[in-house]
Amino acid sequence: MSAAETPYYTSTKSYDNYPCCHRQWRHPGHCAFVHGYSRSFHFEFQCTALDSYGFVMDFGDLKAVKALLDDWFDHTLLLNADDPLLPQFEALASQGACKLKVLPNCGMEGTARFLFDAVNQIVQTQTDGRAWCSRVEVRENNKNSAIYSGPVPVLTERPQT
Repeated sequence: MSAAETPYYTSTKSYDNYPCCHRQWRHPGHCAFVHGYSRSFHFEFQCTALDSYGFVMDFGDLKAVKALLDDWFDHTLLLNADDPLLPQFEALASQGACKLKVLPNCGMEGTARFLFDAVNQIVQTQTDGRAWCSRVEVRENNKNSAIYSGPVPVLTERPQT
């Protein structure tokens, strides 16, 4: 059986109500202004072999994911790394006016990619490479979201089931 035909299990975990704001400075309309949302995050995890408890991912082992979300998205201001007003916002952050976080792209799409990479590293470390993060959905409200799905890791040898 080829890697593309290898069946796998999927489980999901969601986190809701992360109040933060951002701005997309290049946008010609209102998205260029600082505006806030209560973001939510939905993760999909996959594996070809369940752990000894019969799980894809033991959700009790996701404390590092929760800490990452708390740090980056709980009462924060997200800006793009190339925002021309970044120095002014950094000055405000140094005065305690905001908790500033900088991403290459702070929008939903960029946040989904950032979290995909970060959470994948956590999950693969936590499971010794047995499981991986296959998809991340970031919602800014109940109407709008962005999804990032990365490539499925190539399995060099099929785990025993």
